Parts: sequence; structure tokens; C-alpha cells
Amino acid sequence: MPVVSIQRSSKRVCPGECIVATESTVSELRTPTAIGSLARSDSHGNPINNRILNAIPDGEFERLRPHLELITYTYHQSLHESAEEIEHATFPDSGMISLVIVTADGRSVEVGIVGKEGWVGAPLSVGMSRSPYRAMVQIPGGGMRVKSDILLEALDSCPQMRLMLNRYSQIQGMQVAQLAACNRLHEIEKRLARWMLMCQDRVESNLLPMTHEFFAQMLGAGRPSVTLAAGVLQRAGIIRYSRGKVTILDRKGLEGAACECYRVIQQFDGNQATDTREVENMPDNLHVMEATAESLRPSASGK
Repeated sequence: MPVVSIQRSSKRVCPGECIVATESTVSELRTPTAIGSLARSDSHGNPINNRILNAIPDGEFERLRPHLELITYTYHQSLHESAEEIEHATFPDSGMISLVIVTADGRSVEVGIVGKEGWVGAPLSVGMSRSPYRAMVQIPGGGMRVKSDILLEALDSCPQMRLMLNRYSQIQGMQVAQLAACNRLHEIEKRLARWMLMCQDRVESNLLPMTHEFFAQMLGAGRPSVTLAAGVLQRAGIIRYSRGKVTILDRKGLEGAACECYRVIQQFDGNQATDTREVENMPDNLHVMEATAESLRPSASGK
């Protein structure tokens, strides 16, 4: 796991143990939440822009609020490694996290991305403490984190939050399946356009700070192939590439250049996890069965 140089920030108020990197800061803008109120804040007054944390009921948020830690993360920082214990659940406010499969020979391919619509640590929602993916920062940003054991304890008394986290985990599984098909079946030009659109949806900016080498790594393709694909999009006036960054000039053109997978994924985007039309009407005494590692283990009889 790479070593990340950290220091305390004087710009934001953070808990004593919070990791704060200096390469980027979390946006101070307060945005509307899924249920129409101003963005919430942690116990130190730092605004929260993550859609899940802003959508859960007030009582459940207050249960979690004292344990939220403000973090900012840097390029290529690892939030958790594959097959290792997930120590924290992370709720991004900004930036973008890639879920990456790394093979024994060092090659890698991205199988999912997470922005402020979701959370990192999805296996925790079903009582699993490890993930088959590495969670790695691709666009610096920040958000909130909470220790895994505290989150699991809170879920016992927070059925609506559990439902939202489970929903997002299911949506993430659909995304992984669609990207597996995409990486196997579609040409690199269409995959590159699809990937840029997904990134832009999460960072909400026309500027993507990324290199051709990075594109190749995430798409599981060779760098020359990615360079040719990016050249096609640039000559069409859809993007402008300069060293280390891509500017999207024509969003509609990029959508037209992307494969069908982008539209399929959009039908099951992370915003559905925080759709409050159902969860607001759930009874307070609804019991959601807790999924633990013990409950997921087969019985001695194999049934």
C-alpha cells in the first residue's frame, strides 16, 4: 500500500485523528439534498455533500454524526486494498474513487467508480469485511468516513440507512456486470467515451485531470490504442486533450460516441439509492434483518 504524506489543514475544522491531505480541499458549497433541505454538517460544522448522508432520516443521521471524520484524499491514494479488512466506510463529497481489479502480473482494470452519489465499502452493508476490489482515488477530493464497526452497529437501529446502503450496493453490482460486458465486447473508442461520461457525471466538471496512461490502465487497454481513440474524439471536436488533462467540449457528441452501456448504467445510477419516495413511508418499527459474516457462512449440513 502506498505511503501518503499527510498534514493537518488550517482551512477546515477536523477531528484529531482525521487524515487531511494538502493537494485539494473539500468544496464549501452547500447543495440541496435528496429531500429538499440544505446540506447537513458533521459535528464540527463541516458541510456534507454526499447524497446518501443527506438523504437518510434526521434521527438516523444523528446516530452516525458524532462518528463522522472529515477526510481529503490525494491522487492514487488507496482507501482499501483487495482481500484486506475494510477499516472505514467512506462517503465522498467530491472527487472520484475507482474500484479496480489487479491481477498477479500487475495489470489492472476498473470495474466501478464512486462519487458523491455513493459510498466506498459496500460489502459492509451485508456483513462482509473484505472486498475483491481495490478502492483507489483517481480524482482528488474529500468526504466523510466512519469506522466500519461503528457503521455496522449503527445499522442495527437505522433501517432506512441500511436500505439505502443495500440499494447502492446492488446498483454497484449492476455497474460491475455491465462494465465487464463493455470491456469484453465494445471497441476502445466507445469505451473511452462511455468512461469519460461516467467520470463527468460524478465530478460535475468539463475538466478531467487524467493522462493517456491512466485511461489505458482503467480500461484494460494498451496506451497506443487509447491515444488513437482519444485522437479520434479530439479531431471530431468532442474533447480537447493537453498534457495530463482532458476537457469535454461537446457533451452530446460524447454521448453519441459512447457505447450503449452508458445509457444502460444511467438507468440504474446511484441516485436511485437515495430515492426517498419509498423510504420516507417506512414505519419506524420496521425491522431489517442484520446480515453478518456469521449469517452468511454455510451451516454444517450445507443447507
